[in-house]
Amino acid sequence: MVDGHSSLAVFPTGSGKSLCFQLSALLSEGTAVVVSPLMALMKDQVDFLLSRNIPAARLDSSLTIDEYRQVQSDLKEGCLKLLYVSPERFSNERFVNNLKNVNISFMVIDEVHCISEWGHNFRPDYLKLSQAMKDLNISQMLGLTATATPAVVKDICHTFDILPEHYVYTGFYRSNLTLLSSPTPLDKRVQVLRRKLRQKDLGATVIYVTLQATAESVAQELSSHNINARAYHAGMSNEHRASTQEWFMIEPTAIIVATIAFGMGIDKSDIRYIYHYNLPKSLENYTQEIGRAGRDGEPSYCELLGDLSDLTILENFSYGDTPDPRDLRAAVEKIIHPTSDEFGISNYHLSHEFDIRPLVLSTLLTYLELEGVTESIGTYYQTYKLKPLVTSKEMLSHFSGEPQRFLERLFKTSIPGRTWFTIDVQKSQNVLKCERERIARSLSHLEEKGLIQLQAKDTMQGYRLKKKLNDDECEKLHLTLAQRFEQREQSDLKRIQLVRDLLTQDSCRVNYLLSYFGEERDAPCGHCDHCLGTTSEVLEQDITDELNDEQKRTIYSVGSSINYEKLETVRSVTRFLCGIRSPVISKSKLTMHKSFGVFEDLPFETVLQAVRESEVREF
Repeated sequence: MVDGHSSLAVFPTGSGKSLCFQLSALLSEGTAVVVSPLMALMKDQVDFLLSRNIPAARLDSSLTIDEYRQVQSDLKEGCLKLLYVSPERFSNERFVNNLKNVNISFMVIDEVHCISEWGHNFRPDYLKLSQAMKDLNISQMLGLTATATPAVVKDICHTFDILPEHYVYTGFYRSNLTLLSSPTPLDKRVQVLRRKLRQKDLGATVIYVTLQATAESVAQELSSHNINARAYHAGMSNEHRASTQEWFMIEPTAIIVATIAFGMGIDKSDIRYIYHYNLPKSLENYTQEIGRAGRDGEPSYCELLGDLSDLTILENFSYGDTPDPRDLRAAVEKIIHPTSDEFGISNYHLSHEFDIRPLVLSTLLTYLELEGVTESIGTYYQTYKLKPLVTSKEMLSHFSGEPQRFLERLFKTSIPGRTWFTIDVQKSQNVLKCERERIARSLSHLEEKGLIQLQAKDTMQGYRLKKKLNDDECEKLHLTLAQRFEQREQSDLKRIQLVRDLLTQDSCRVNYLLSYFGEERDAPCGHCDHCLGTTSEVLEQDITDELNDEQKRTIYSVGSSINYEKLETVRSVTRFLCGIRSPVISKSKLTMHKSFGVFEDLPFETVLQAVRESEVREF
């Protein structure tokens, strides 16, 4: 970094990647912009730097107005050495414009593997970072990740013009980790887990599961047998997750039963055991998750309890993410034919209107930007709620002339409630014939003066239509987008099959894993179950290629017992039968229906074909 070259560093989890850029930032002129996907990790790192009198700050949604303004002021004055932001921040036109006036030393992109569409943890906003660097004339970047295959490394280096000699790879080999595999039928798994936990010496433990419901049920089962376990997943409240994480950090024998929502940024060096109750979704996830064990260098154990029956659920989630072609086409048509050249999109509302998961919809919106059809111009709020803290007469007495008249007219557009008034920004804008920005600025000013309490609601992402397409161009765009989502689905399925190969491997398990990341070792590791001679038998699963007559009758009975009006496509009906949530299924409360997930153990494609051939309804 000090030599002025862009670089990529692939280091194992917990090997001190942060020090690379923090030290470089202190030795460089200007402010280093650090892009991180995790708000909690940003806060921890900024708190750590400030405790050492290093000028650092973060910009995220948790800041108060005063805190936000202080960061902006410090940034403008050149007082900061490091600024932490999320990748989504670069969709904000005002933020990008503000950075144009800042002396930026370099950009750091943490979890940089997220820029690769074919990687295991793609995040669409990462795709915009390369262009953002060009727009801001940032000539140098440092990419950091703990998991990147040779293909993903190539993708990153190509995107950011990183030369081969500036790619640093330290290897994934960890001699202190023992990798074991004990594939266990699902109905016996929790009993086997209980036995193993009781046989081991006490130590901090993470048990990874696929589903939130599994995290709750396994934690409850362990607790009922006096085993010190708690659940952790994204469905819990922020406060509950925070308290559970804090408990895990200070309790030396804590056991967490968690989905993949747990672990990123966890700085606990003495985790002794990692169990995979279900199979991981990819080798990248597996490597990242076992990498959280034994960071203190002491012997630690990682054991797979999942068996091949877990693969169906993992594959079904991949199929469930792919939007139905009809829904995809309808969503694209709405986006590229707006009522005006500048328009706002509510990810939430659009997601429910076309039954496309929010992350998938974000990917679609990013694809449209990359195709040069739209351009992001920043986020804004559609609705404000305000509670007056003084009378309207006293409030208006702080102003005079045109500003006073504007506020009077603005208040008349509000909808009164018992204590709160609601302002629909679009409606007020139409009545007042003013810019949206003026309404937001006026309300913020009233809040700063202590005259109102303000709440912002209904986040909208602003876009500008850059190119109007003719019919042929629209059709070509539809085909291109459909192909991209199909390729993503196939890429996910390939990664799942590689997990199967790991489980059934008849050779050194560690060496197989390392070879996936481009690291070759000739000698057996000596600390995996294959090398130790304790490999368990992996039972093959019967794959159902076609539903039997009773299962086909179930499709008919389900069709007559629920309202299929909301499930308008073959794919949406199949999601329901396979127990895969979607925006429409969740909003319609169909997850409460007795037949939701009736075929959750069957392959998605098998059920899809049966639904397509059924006469439940015309699709």
